[in-house]
Amino acid sequence: MPQSANKVRYAVVGGGWFAQTAVLPAFRNASENSQLVALVSGDRIKHRELGEQYQIATYDYAQYDALLSSGSVDAVYIALPNSMHHDYTLRAARAGVHVLCEKPMANTARQCQEMIEACKAARVRLMIAYRLHFEEGNLKAIELLRQGKIGEPRLFHSTFTQQVEEGNVRLEAEQGGGPLRDIGIYCINAARYLFQDEPTEAYAYGIQGKDSRFQQVPDMVAAVLRFPNERLATFVCGFGEAQVGTFQVVGTDGDLRMDPAFSFDGERRQYVTVGGKTTAESFPPRDQIGPEVVYFSRCILENREPEPSGLEGMADIRIIEALELALQKGQPVPLLPFPHKERPQEGQMIQRSPVSKPELVNATPPSGN
Repeated sequence: MPQSANKVRYAVVGGGWFAQTAVLPAFRNASENSQLVALVSGDRIKHRELGEQYQIATYDYAQYDALLSSGSVDAVYIALPNSMHHDYTLRAARAGVHVLCEKPMANTARQCQEMIEACKAARVRLMIAYRLHFEEGNLKAIELLRQGKIGEPRLFHSTFTQQVEEGNVRLEAEQGGGPLRDIGIYCINAARYLFQDEPTEAYAYGIQGKDSRFQQVPDMVAAVLRFPNERLATFVCGFGEAQVGTFQVVGTDGDLRMDPAFSFDGERRQYVTVGGKTTAESFPPRDQIGPEVVYFSRCILENREPEPSGLEGMADIRIIEALELALQKGQPVPLLPFPHKERPQEGQMIQRSPVSKPELVNATPPSGN
């Protein structure tokens, strides 16, 4: 339990582009029950400048375990490269520190299970940072489908692409990079929460291309997921194309489209077409990270399981592993049944004003500009 009865003290682990642009500033929107007290980074310049900017203590990665055992933090927000999530979660759990971990949860489903078991054994909470589980537009889409607004949802399709600059960690296979894991996971998760179900079979096709950036990971991946009750989800994700992030659900009576659907800033738009008539709704820019932190702190303070739990993160990794196996084999891969878990619902919506983007310190966006 935190020293203060109503605030959870956090260390942000990782000082890259996303941590600086979205995570660190978001704590101003979570001050009702959360306090940013530390940053863990391997960059001395970030220590000095970010420590001063946010008035927090800074630590090297070599000091991580000492920080965890110091009693000065109650939770960590892990914003490290994908391949590091597993290790840093296990170390936090062993120290009795709660974990809010960025997605993808880990490299393998086995690692995900180990993270879940470690946190359970230590009686600490584990939440995976699915920010769209608290975002108005996506939650409204879930509710409209649940109400049967477009009839029976039958087909999901999504495109999520962007340019990633050569040398970025997202292009390194050993770091858990590649478009399927880094951004395709949004398409997978959206199909699951919109269909309110789990896929039974996965198939994928990858394009490596001739671009020197894509020696370790594909340029783009196209995937098909078969869902129960004769439903299909298809998506394409890529790291060498213009920035696009949309999804469309086609039902027996109409369709629902979000464009943009997945970005963490900017306006979000939703279009619902039924009987040839389209209605549009716009959702203003909002901070999506502050609500995650507020929600997780509530779970810690109220001693309850978060909705985007470790089981949610592991489900997506199981599907990604099946898609990667399908890429290798060139044939569909069946998926075993998934354990029951809670799903996002409209009551989880938390709204906070957008944060001002700070000047980056020794960090660049994936696109390089």
